[in-house]
Amino acid sequence: MAADLLKDSPLKTVQVEALVVMKIIKHCSQTFPTTATGFIVGMDVSSQLQVTNSFPFPTVDVPQTDGHHDSNAASNLAAAAPRAKANAVYQAEMIRKLREVNVDANNVGWYTSANLGNFVNLNMIENQYYYQKELNERTVALVYDVSRSSQGSLSLRAFRISPSFMIAYKEGRFTTESLQKSGLRYQDILHELPLTIHNSHLLSSFLHTLPKSPSQATQPPSLSTLAKQPPPLTPNLTTSLTLNIDPFLSQTSDLLLESIEAHHTELNNHQYYQRQLAREQTKITAWQQKRKAENASRALAKQTPLPEDEWTRLFKLPSEPGRLESLLNSRQVEQYARQVDGFTAGVSAKMFAVRGNLLPGVGIEER
Repeated sequence: MAADLLKDSPLKTVQVEALVVMKIIKHCSQTFPTTATGFIVGMDVSSQLQVTNSFPFPTVDVPQTDGHHDSNAASNLAAAAPRAKANAVYQAEMIRKLREVNVDANNVGWYTSANLGNFVNLNMIENQYYYQKELNERTVALVYDVSRSSQGSLSLRAFRISPSFMIAYKEGRFTTESLQKSGLRYQDILHELPLTIHNSHLLSSFLHTLPKSPSQATQPPSLSTLAKQPPPLTPNLTTSLTLNIDPFLSQTSDLLLESIEAHHTELNNHQYYQRQLAREQTKITAWQQKRKAENASRALAKQTPLPEDEWTRLFKLPSEPGRLESLLNSRQVEQYARQVDGFTAGVSAKMFAVRGNLLPGVGIEER
């Protein structure tokens, strides 16, 4: 009874072992810029999901076209790998072998790589929907941003699909009417869970032996000694205080503009559908009025009235385009906007710090 109550409690946090983080980083960095995917195993303890191991999905060789390797095809195959039948068999076999050696072997989700936060797409939604619906409802998707992490700031996040979006995706109706009834917004697609990294006792002991500040580190006597014994992990002040504009800020801004253009394209498609629908409805209304007038004249002549529902056979209303792509694109625009806000915070702080040197006329009182 107690175990059932613990299982029914909603997930609140995700705990990932440091070894799993290193394995995900290695796999995603080696395959970059191609998308990397894999599955994760662990334990579900009350409201916390503990990730204790990870395994990459087997790579599929893409046939070369005209002697060139198609990177887009490889990325598409890797992005769809979590829900492939062959990989489902691979996961089951790996879990069976892990149970034989008495290791945590519960399927708790999957992971994928991203480039500058570009991960909100149909493949990601289909993969997570497959895991939450078919394999285990209490699963998460770990997203590792390779480009963002390359600057020394680890970007590893955990996401789940919200229950409201699970219902809407199961029904497969993303029309304007259905979205208005359900009240589903693009903010309700994904739910991010707080993520913590758990270190083993040996790793924690090693980290405590590292110097806490550069002043505690001993200076090497010569360059040869420095080459043989690299310095410990200390902050790089040169990189932190550089005044150059963050290159990822400009790249994220370009991606943001592309997403906004895609949003305008979806909006134009919907407006075109509304114009087509209005034209067809005008034709139907005119036909119905004409048929009513004919039936009125036939009634006066004591003739059999003509059917008034023939318009369903004569006219065909255009089908409304799905709004799923628009929802996902809006969620991606929000992701890019948050990244731009994060990038500009550091750059703005540096600019204000050196404002007096850049503008000699500005005094301390004005600052």
